[in-house]
Amino acid sequence: VQLQASGGGSVQAGDSLTLSCAISGRTFGGNVIGWFRQAPGKEREFLARVALNTGSTYYVDLVKGRFTISRDKTKNTVYLQMNSLKPEDTAVYYCAAKADLITSKYDFWGQGTEVTVSS
Repeated sequence: VQLQASGGGSVQAGDSLTLSCAISGRTFGGNVIGWFRQAPGKEREFLARVALNTGSTYYVDLVKGRFTISRDKTKNTVYLQMNSLKPEDTAVYYCAAKADLITSKYDFWGQGTEVTVSS
């Protein structure tokens, strides 16, 4: 499974941004796609995930109501719509894939796309 994250950029607080994760080479290893981020000096944190077959989603409380994860099966792409961005959302955002909802470990990672939110 290969993942290509894109869509990052520099925005102002309160703006919206949509990240994309293009998926290729998927066989049985990439049925669940998650979005993570890592801010400077901090550990990587999980944000949300979507099951590609069912569209089932899950969000951590930190982003629930502001971020929306979705998938377009025809384009093999997963999106992360981010609204009401805050300076603390500044980070490198990564998409990752794992086999299924039971598996805990994400085995495949994209290269990351940087988001900078200015106040």
